[in-house]
Amino acid sequence: MSAARDELDGVTNLTVITSGSFGEGLELGGSGLDIMYVLKNLEVYEDIKTANNSNVKYVLMETDDVKPGFTQLLLVLEQMYSQFLCQHCEEHNGKHYFSSALYKQRLMRNIDSAVIHGPCISDKEGKFDNAMCLHCRTWISQASQWITRSSNSWPSYNVKQSIIKHGVLFVPIGVKGSPKEDVEWQISFSVGEKILLTTFTHTQLVCYVLLKILLKDVVATYTECEDLLCSYFLKTIMFWMSEEIPQSIWKPENLIPCFMRCFSRLIYSVEYSVCLHYFIPENNMFENKIEERAREILLEKLYTLHSYGWRYILFSDQLSNFHVSMWIDHIEPHTLHTIGIAKLLYSELLCLANDKLIFTNWNTNTLKKIIHQIVSSDHSSLKYLHIYYMSLGCSQCAQSVPLNSTRKSNKNEYNQYNVCLRTLLINIHHDAVSGWLLVASLFYNTQQYNKTIYIIMYCLAKCTHEKLHRFMDISNSHFRFLSLQLFEKPSMVQLWKILLIDEMKFSHISYLIPNELQMEVKKGVYSISSTVYAYFLKFLCHYHLNDVRQCQDCLYTLQLVLAENGLIGKKANIILGIAIQLLGYH
Repeated sequence: MSAARDELDGVTNLTVITSGSFGEGLELGGSGLDIMYVLKNLEVYEDIKTANNSNVKYVLMETDDVKPGFTQLLLVLEQMYSQFLCQHCEEHNGKHYFSSALYKQRLMRNIDSAVIHGPCISDKEGKFDNAMCLHCRTWISQASQWITRSSNSWPSYNVKQSIIKHGVLFVPIGVKGSPKEDVEWQISFSVGEKILLTTFTHTQLVCYVLLKILLKDVVATYTECEDLLCSYFLKTIMFWMSEEIPQSIWKPENLIPCFMRCFSRLIYSVEYSVCLHYFIPENNMFENKIEERAREILLEKLYTLHSYGWRYILFSDQLSNFHVSMWIDHIEPHTLHTIGIAKLLYSELLCLANDKLIFTNWNTNTLKKIIHQIVSSDHSSLKYLHIYYMSLGCSQCAQSVPLNSTRKSNKNEYNQYNVCLRTLLINIHHDAVSGWLLVASLFYNTQQYNKTIYIIMYCLAKCTHEKLHRFMDISNSHFRFLSLQLFEKPSMVQLWKILLIDEMKFSHISYLIPNELQMEVKKGVYSISSTVYAYFLKFLCHYHLNDVRQCQDCLYTLQLVLAENGLIGKKANIILGIAIQLLGYH
């Protein structure tokens, strides 16, 4: 899903890459949404010869007196650079370099309460890490030895060629304490690393996950150790171990020995302050990183945990969220399918990523991309995935269509109405209910109350006990229901259309949200339970139809729904308060 969303999320001058744990398909507690934005209108080249073939502006790598794994980006006199780029340069010895520090400071202005987090710009809650990157299409000489280094079968020749073809990225951060730190950029192999992870066997992947759990849930809980290690060090260790250990060893029956070897390598790396970059071994990432007392404390913790063997993972709270069948030797396919459904339901980062696509970057070009993918794709699963995103996107597009504008003729109003309705009829494919409720919202806002009630009743008929909701606790009856053979063949997004009751989401500029709720949607995205919204909208229709008896019935039912589902919060109380206030004035 991340790959499809990244492709749609890209705009004319940017390529989008979901990175971090979520981009790897590993959503662990404490992870944020890491996004890399690669500029298309400025490239990096290692020398002027290869750069001469470029059709866009470029800068050149300059690695003299720079730590391996980093570079300076030199502006070339022959290039006519934009004013923006020139404003973010620094001069050293008569040469002009693209400043990573100035660039990040400029990017901070685009995000409210933004903070600099390494090469990224983050929000104050730490939910997002956005990194603006540059791309070099060719493989760089610093990493040339990687191509021929491995005598093992991993990674394969074809995998290496795929990684080389994608080139490398550059992220805006220099060597800490370097005299030229502000004009240095770190070389990133993020795309290549994602490709390598796709080649992992299940055993390799489990070892990697267990190391990440070790870091996040155990080591990082000690104040003295929380900033000493990061996930990237663990991933690097996994790459080295995968290259050294034959693929025939990475089997389920060898899981514990393989994991303990990886754990032992981590201890060795800390003990001797050696963690060599996988692609550029000349870059020792532990150099001046873990020293003296900090290293002693970290080693003491690691030695203690190592003495427990694999059982240390029982210290992790995250394991309590795993279904017990994950630890059974033989797992039925339908059980894995059900666990996959549960994982998507619990995924906060998936919701964040989808909201970012739909409410931030959605435009006409995105819709054209989706239609092209639906028409050209030979795989039905990809078609359904793109239909899912088209449905989500149309829910936002329809909300931006103005209705009842006094500045337009009746014909124009009618055309706007039809555009909105046609768009909304495409938005019914991402879940069972919320898309139809947006159609009902259109009818409500155009005073077609009986049509609104008809659609609401259709939606409420779908709100049965077996339906799924975001972040719900999946009961045993749900597991049995989802294990039916009926649900094994459809893809996840096909199941969402049948079984998921997603939240209603309104943007702050929505023309579809009822006037009675306008005061609550001040900025950002306003979300509300679809079931609650359905009963509230039904109440509003009867209120405008002057049917007091039906209003009272709706209000009573709304109170029951809020109580039965434990929806006693600020939003629920406001909804209930608005209904009571309106009825009191009637």
